Amino acid sequence: MTRRTLGSSNIEVSAIGLGCMGMSQSYGPGDDQESIKTLHRALDLGVNFLDTAAIYGNGANERLLGRVIPNRRSDLVLATKCGIRAGAVGRPGGLDGSPEEIRRSCEESLQRLNIEVIDLFYLHRIDPKTPIEDSVGTMAELVRAGKVRHIGLSEAAPATIRRAHDVHPITAVQSEYSLWWRDPETQVLPVCLELGITFVPFCPLGRGFLSGRVSSLDPLDDEDLRRRLPRFQGDNLATNRTLVARLEAFAVERGVLPSQIALAWILAKGDHIVPIPGTKRRAYLESNAAAMEISLSPTEMTQLETLFPPDAAVGERYNTQMAQWVDRTTV
Repeated sequence: MTRRTLGSSNIEVSAIGLGCMGMSQSYGPGDDQESIKTLHRALDLGVNFLDTAAIYGNGANERLLGRVIPNRRSDLVLATKCGIRAGAVGRPGGLDGSPEEIRRSCEESLQRLNIEVIDLFYLHRIDPKTPIEDSVGTMAELVRAGKVRHIGLSEAAPATIRRAHDVHPITAVQSEYSLWWRDPETQVLPVCLELGITFVPFCPLGRGFLSGRVSSLDPLDDEDLRRRLPRFQGDNLATNRTLVARLEAFAVERGVLPSQIALAWILAKGDHIVPIPGTKRRAYLESNAAAMEISLSPTEMTQLETLFPPDAAVGERYNTQMAQWVDRTTV
């Protein structure tokens, strides 16, 4: 199993991790038994980097992992997140990066996960009401207290990453990144490389779109998150499907799946990048893990980036409400 080191730590993780959010929310009903089997299968394969958050299923996702982790603690590296309060009907309620909320969230996550220390503790979103120095300073206190090993940020702007890193070393920065969302290449990825921070792409398969399995919204559950995202709506969806057709044709020539090509492309962008494709099914997990064995030549990388230029996809990646929570700090 290919390994990569998290930031400047001595922690080695599988080059592809596992995003666990979909096991408890966003993409239709969950199946705890299949999810638990998927978690065990991941660890058996050596996929040891598991990603969850306090807000996923309002704690349900952490409790789910807590049923697996205690018996296999030495097999895995666990990341969870704080900083988003629960709202009504299982939806996020607001951002809160205050010291009090971070401390409370950490304690509750430790209890739900049934562990004594969190390997990687992210601030899930940057709270504009709380200086990043205060949020990160509190997370650093948790490191010193032995409750957290390393800290990270999610959807943070380059200026915020630098300010946070001045307070305490940031081990990982998480954000969306894929062939159809290449925006991090302009500023965030260079900052991470400069500061020795691992970049962790979530949605590396475009919320399943780059797998070719989403050609219509009709089969999706009524509460599926993708029904509320502009890239999956109307003419946007039809136009974006032409991009997937390009990827499918490329994959056919290689004799692999389009999802595997999309993951192989991300892995080839640098050893400081560890994508965390999400799934709740063993079959997709195994397919994703197999992407670690695919090598792309420089010519193939250029070909893919020509097929998927940074502005190729149509529609915003977030709806208006979700976009408000993306950090755009410039100083």
